[in-house]
Amino acid sequence: MAAVDAQLFNPDLVFFDIEAKDAFELFDKLEARLAPMGYIRDTWKEAISERERNYPTGLACEAAQIAIPHTDPVHIAKPYIAVVRPSEPIAFQPMGGLGDEVKASIVINLGILRDGGQVQVLQSLMGIFMDEQRAAEVLRQVTKEGLIESIAKYFVDEAK
Repeated sequence: MAAVDAQLFNPDLVFFDIEAKDAFELFDKLEARLAPMGYIRDTWKEAISERERNYPTGLACEAAQIAIPHTDPVHIAKPYIAVVRPSEPIAFQPMGGLGDEVKASIVINLGILRDGGQVQVLQSLMGIFMDEQRAAEVLRQVTKEGLIESIAKYFVDEAK
């Protein structure tokens, strides 16, 4: 499964230029980019916003503050993983509702079609960003290809 999931990373789905004050503004902007490429259904924005309100996805890891928003497979047209490196961190509520607001310096939006597939992908990503060296390598990338390569390299390791 790991190799298949690592293939979901695509430089066309890396965005360095999105600015948003919070998760919901980010979802508006992601919809405008993902929908024309055929990745999401017209129910996606409402569904991901509702899920984020009920089950926030901000994670204040020691190495980096991140968010991993996702929604149910029925709202996904084809599988993807979109990565956003905003110019300014984006506010997300903390996962589990515990703790302070998370200012995410990287947002990884999961578009996983297989029910339950999000759990393994979430665990893999959390493993990357809880490791100080791995997180630093990912965060210092300045190209779409470099960012994808650094995440995918560790993603495969974590998913084994």
